[in-house]
Amino acid sequence: MTTPDHIESVVKDFANTFTSRLSEFIAARDNVPPRLFEAVRYSLLGPGKRIRPFLIYECCRLAGGTEEDAFPAAAAMEMVHAFSLIHDDLPAMDDDDLRRGRPTNHKVYGEALAILAGDALLALAFETLVNGYADNKRSSALVAELATGAGWQGMIGGQVADIEGENEPPALDKVRYIHYHKTGSLLASSCRMGCLAANADKPTTDRLGTFGLQMGLAFQIADDLLDVTSSTEKMGKKVGKDAQARKQTYPACVGLKESRDMATKSVEEAIAQLDGFGDEANRLRQLATFAATRSA
Repeated sequence: MTTPDHIESVVKDFANTFTSRLSEFIAARDNVPPRLFEAVRYSLLGPGKRIRPFLIYECCRLAGGTEEDAFPAAAAMEMVHAFSLIHDDLPAMDDDDLRRGRPTNHKVYGEALAILAGDALLALAFETLVNGYADNKRSSALVAELATGAGWQGMIGGQVADIEGENEPPALDKVRYIHYHKTGSLLASSCRMGCLAANADKPTTDRLGTFGLQMGLAFQIADDLLDVTSSTEKMGKKVGKDAQARKQTYPACVGLKESRDMATKSVEEAIAQLDGFGDEANRLRQLATFAATRSA
């Protein structure tokens, strides 16, 4: 079985390969203002783990699909993720100066262009899905899944709950809602989109979607913990901001030890969804463990 150290190397190699292909895909387009093009590429192609595209590729492979089946879905998901980070960093949201060790988009291009770059990425994601598959049924299913995962019932709804929960007393039900929607939703959709790209059956799609959701919960709990225990140098962004903003987090609700226990439980529930996939799912098993135990 792949070791945790090795899975980090596997994901890093994948990220490099995927980013190169994504860079070729996001080439200059006619009638796109050059400064907007530059701002889009700055955030989309900046340093990142590419966890969501990796999940799409892995789940597509498990469901019998190919890398060519996976790429449009993975590109679209990464566009939505980049859009969310640009907007999340804005002064009206989390007001961050650093993202992945670099100045945030609005610090480089200004707030107005950063907002528009995020908008452009969201629109381009759906354009990519529609144009990426000749099979209209498949592209429609992928569009619907991404819209649900990213929209008001998913990530954006979670962002709203996150903002509204600031300065309120810590409450476990609020934290669970925020984590489920803000992070878990897009990771679940990533796994589901990998299956849909491969034309998988519903039971396979549902099981791998549940894997993604539980892994997403573990990933976000780890993020909460790192905001308390890590450093700006390791994280590539400011730490300690959750407590400063009085955000709803697991450490604020239940403390560090129980937060780690909850992350472990989510990993166990995620891995249980992979029963029956055999050794072919080992990278997903190790990725789930890595998500909860990472140091950055």
